[in-house]
Amino acid sequence: MSQLPDYLPEAVLRFNDLALDALPGPGDASLESAHRYCSHLARRHYENFIVVSPFLPTELRRHFYHVYAYCRWSDDLADETGDTGLSLELLDWWDGELQACYENEFRHPVFIALRETIDRFDIPIAPFRDLLTAFRQDQVVTRYRTYADVLEYCRYSANPVGRLVLYLCGYRDRERQLLSDATCTALQLANFWQDVRVDLEKGRIYLPLEDLGRYHYTEEDLEAGVVDDRFRGLMSYQVNRTRRLFDEGLGLCGMVDARVGLDIELFNRCGSALLDQIERRRFDVLSRRPTLSSARKAGLFLKYALKRLWIR
Repeated sequence: MSQLPDYLPEAVLRFNDLALDALPGPGDASLESAHRYCSHLARRHYENFIVVSPFLPTELRRHFYHVYAYCRWSDDLADETGDTGLSLELLDWWDGELQACYENEFRHPVFIALRETIDRFDIPIAPFRDLLTAFRQDQVVTRYRTYADVLEYCRYSANPVGRLVLYLCGYRDRERQLLSDATCTALQLANFWQDVRVDLEKGRIYLPLEDLGRYHYTEEDLEAGVVDDRFRGLMSYQVNRTRRLFDEGLGLCGMVDARVGLDIELFNRCGSALLDQIERRRFDVLSRRPTLSSARKAGLFLKYALKRLWIR
């Protein structure tokens, strides 16, 4: 991008993943230009987002793009600077832009588009702001003493995404929100257990320190990559309680539009399959990062897609 729009801080020029070259030109504040940018950004990162599902209702895709673009910008502002102070400064700027959006003042294309979605589905500011709380926390908190502390982090980092999906699908009740929270928290935890080594290299440990103590395993052991009976017991403990959350969250699938329910079930089953993979490797997540193969993902998709079609 040759010239930065005047609504952007100069620091965002370093972010390669935000498709800055696709931003609408100066003076173009139209909704459709803003939507095209959000769509471009979401498709650029399609592998990470529900919008690629052929089962997602077509009329909702536009709004999923808008929400995704907000999440993408939030994530990159937090993680791509390499400078805690700058990340916090940019997150404060983004939070201010969010507040302005709710006050009908916006220039950034993400918020021009997001305002349409907020109005259409009457979405409160809380889930958007909660995500920023998690991103800020990641800048300053690198250890969690208890499992309850980790769950509290998930309340802000993961659960708002599921609640935004529910708002887009027209569901606002507490029962569905709690079931969504179970799946979203489980997905976040599964990602933590998958990325123990990756997070450690960033200076972060999401394994509860009280659980390390319970299994007489130390941070020094973790740094050294020790995989023994203590570590396997520690990881088995995390995997088992994460699996219970996935099981709880499955109850939501039959309580929403069948097309959305399939997407939720696929996310849930893929998360459970990742736990299976960790278990098959005897809980060694330190020597090599566990992943699901494309074939395994495709198999899960076919299995549960056919199941849903058969039920219908």
